[in-house]
Amino acid sequence: MPIINRIADFHDEMTAWRRHLHAHPETAFEERDTAAFVAARLESFGIEVERGIAGTGVVGTLRGAQPGPRAIMLRADMDALHIAEQNGFAHVSQAPGRMHACGHDGHTAMLLGAAKHLAETRNFAGTIHFVFQPAEENEGGARVMIEQGVFEKYPVDAAFGMHNWPELPAGHFAIRPGPMMAAFDIFEITINGRGGHAAMPHLTVDPIVAAAQLVNAVQTIASRTTHPLDSAVVSVTQIHGGDTWNVIPESVVVRGTTRAFSPAVRDQIETALRRIAEAVGAGCGAAIEWRYERRYPPTLNAPAETEAAAAAAAAIVGAGNVERAPVPSMGAEDFAFFLERPPGAYIWIGNGSAAAGGMLHSPHYDFNDAILPIGASYWVRLAETVLAKNAAATPG
Repeated sequence: MPIINRIADFHDEMTAWRRHLHAHPETAFEERDTAAFVAARLESFGIEVERGIAGTGVVGTLRGAQPGPRAIMLRADMDALHIAEQNGFAHVSQAPGRMHACGHDGHTAMLLGAAKHLAETRNFAGTIHFVFQPAEENEGGARVMIEQGVFEKYPVDAAFGMHNWPELPAGHFAIRPGPMMAAFDIFEITINGRGGHAAMPHLTVDPIVAAAQLVNAVQTIASRTTHPLDSAVVSVTQIHGGDTWNVIPESVVVRGTTRAFSPAVRDQIETALRRIAEAVGAGCGAAIEWRYERRYPPTLNAPAETEAAAAAAAAIVGAGNVERAPVPSMGAEDFAFFLERPPGAYIWIGNGSAAAGGMLHSPHYDFNDAILPIGASYWVRLAETVLAKNAAATPG
């Protein structure tokens, strides 16, 4: 496996960065210490740094040994999750109720390692913007960075992202053109009935019965509303209602998430969900309050940038270890907002067996430090390929 030798030399340093970040997790838009840690290291590499985009975002800018017309974005996310860690190693989270359960500590460390090497060699023509993004989890930090003008201040021709993937073996990558991850939307349905004594249900309008019918009915959206070959998920994840054994409550709140790859299916899900909620409410004599939010668009890889990313990955791990047609994930990723502007590509890097370190968002998860030099080497090869020196002299 041709990991770049110089990057292998500071594997221990990247591991120390990663474990420091793991021990000090910060959640969405609160990544102040993480941002300071990132900015300090970028500045120590001689990279120009801007802080404070989207509150805690950091952008480092590096120009190659030769001028060039092209610029690219390499992005890592920095935020942790509201999860109580259940690990016993030395770098366990020191922030109660918060942990790096999705590997953003590793993503940050890998991009820092690549930035260090690229700053030493500058073996490319053009400009690299290293974007360390806050609030990937649920809060759309990428969207906020865009709204605050990141592309106006740092225009790029292509944007690239990477995420670790448990169950994909260490030393492997996976990428495909088109849909890589799904759109992410949320819903909240409040069922307002008429509360009363549980022994006298005929005097009430029971919102719990209505909620039970609603949960069953929404399962028909994926099975009976959308085309059988279209991917759709509707998951109820919260039901809140009632306080004691002998009282039928006034209201019940039902919340959940929906996932799809295409705008048409997204529209179908929202329309069907509202229709079912209103019909169930009417049938039970309850009033319905409705809220639906479109959170993240689908993550769509552009063909040319996907090929560049796959080639860079193959240069590190071999073509046989780059899966070119992975099954897209119904998980979501706010890097999708970046991909709505310049073309780009999002790749998965194998994190190894989930049995050893836990699945993503598990309280037992830990990033696999063995893959740090693989990921950092990939970033370097990608940047050097996309911003090849001879491209500076190519017309057009």
